[in-house]
Amino acid sequence: MMSICSAHDPTDGFTLVPLTAQDFRNDKPYNEPLKNRYSYKDGVRRFWVYNNDKPFKPSSTTRPRSEVRIKGHDYSSGVWQFEGYAFVPKGTSGVTIVQIHGAQQGATTLQLRIYDGGEGEMRYYKYNVVASNLYDRWFRVNIIHNVDEGKVTVFVDAVKKFVVNDQGPGDLYFKFGVYAAPANSSNYMESRWKDIKIFKK
Repeated sequence: MMSICSAHDPTDGFTLVPLTAQDFRNDKPYNEPLKNRYSYKDGVRRFWVYNNDKPFKPSSTTRPRSEVRIKGHDYSSGVWQFEGYAFVPKGTSGVTIVQIHGAQQGATTLQLRIYDGGEGEMRYYKYNVVASNLYDRWFRVNIIHNVDEGKVTVFVDAVKKFVVNDQGPGDLYFKFGVYAAPANSSNYMESRWKDIKIFKK
């Protein structure tokens, strides 16, 4: 899909939502101490998992993850925005690095995954290419979810890259980190995040 140029910053017209440490909840393989799959140092949150890691709880059949779920700011209407700066090392592939959880149909409204095509390719699930050449550099991610209009818009480095219909209303919230895709994941998966912000209108 071609880039859609915009002269405006994605956060224009939005109000910053204050976040505290209690708003960041970690999920990780149930049998691993958090420090074995997550670190937070000098403002950078580093997440990593292995393809054969356990799920986040013994009763789950989901894939391995080390993620933060934004708590206390679930939404079901209005216009909400996630912003963060991400870094994905070369070799990480087949992994969701940020998602909107919740939907009328299915578990999620949006997953942005990294695959090893295009020197680090971001895809909408396993389908549309959103951006490429993302390995081994910091890039800015902005996701705007207009629930009332049923639209999700993705910006990379402040450039509008992708617009898609959402999956219907639900109990919605943002997650980021690493969550192994259903198939074709690398043995080791890592992402780093900093400057996480939430905005709304």
